[in-house]
Amino acid sequence: MAKNKLKILFIAFFTLVIFLIVGGHLFYLKISSFVKEPFNPLAAEKVFPIKPGQSLAVIAQNLKTESIISNKTFFKLFTKYKKAEKKLQAGEYILSASQSPEQILEIFLKGKVKLYRITIPEGMNINEIALLVEKESFCRKEEFTGLCHDTSFILSLGIKAVTLEGYLFPDTYFFPKNTDCKSVITTMVEHFNTIFTKEWQARAKTMGFSVHDIVTLASIIEKETGDAQERPLISSVFHNRLKKDMRLESDPTVIYGIKNFDGNIKKIHLKMKTPYNTYQIKGLPFGPIANPGAKSLEAALNPVLSDYLFFVSKKDTTHQFSKTVQEHNQAVAKYQLGKK
Repeated sequence: MAKNKLKILFIAFFTLVIFLIVGGHLFYLKISSFVKEPFNPLAAEKVFPIKPGQSLAVIAQNLKTESIISNKTFFKLFTKYKKAEKKLQAGEYILSASQSPEQILEIFLKGKVKLYRITIPEGMNINEIALLVEKESFCRKEEFTGLCHDTSFILSLGIKAVTLEGYLFPDTYFFPKNTDCKSVITTMVEHFNTIFTKEWQARAKTMGFSVHDIVTLASIIEKETGDAQERPLISSVFHNRLKKDMRLESDPTVIYGIKNFDGNIKKIHLKMKTPYNTYQIKGLPFGPIANPGAKSLEAALNPVLSDYLFFVSKKDTTHQFSKTVQEHNQAVAKYQLGKK
């Protein structure tokens, strides 16, 4: 009798072991299949957000709700097995059920978030860039302009100036959603630093200018012409004037110093005394009047050799250059006043 009971217990135990082994093997096969195989190979992409501080349970549930994965429990188990529970990064992700859970977890761990594009055109000033940044929903224009005039923040970026005008390099940038204002500005300034190389710094020093001087001059060149090929020639005029101790007499510098400029420059504006009015002051203005691109910076450092001291707009984005005031007056009469 005792032997029969022992036999029954042994059979039951053996059966349980077999059941556990087979069941465990089947479970392993099932979760392995889940990890490697996409839930829906034909699914389209969608934006999937992970909020700061969101738990693995909520993330897995949201993935299941959005039909990106088939099993939230398996995803949680796999994530914990990879010791990745606390490594999931917040942000917006572009996901699809055509990706396997293994690929999805890898995207989370690498922080491959959706990026938003913003293009800063050459020649924009701080206020114009601030409006564009606000329009693209990165940060409020007041915060942007405030940081661009914050001396401690400017110093932390290694810029020797009282504002960041001129150092917000114009280009196309890509940022994750909710990127803070400091990060946006820092990225633009760091890009400027990669453009204005040590060779350019050395070139400026050889010419007798500081980096700030060259950025200032480049910003004027940027605002004076819409023709990239003219920039070195425009640069030569300003360099020639500086050498002769002549005033630069650049309209864009006057405009920069006018608050609420209405687009119509008048004689009274030319007589206003501001740190930027180059009709009233000799040398360069107080600082940059815009954020110049690489070609204007290069032109400021490499003016062509010429004897030109004047230029006037032909009203077609190009200019007529003159060596004497008599030639210049004739050009003004022809191109601005319509006299032959």
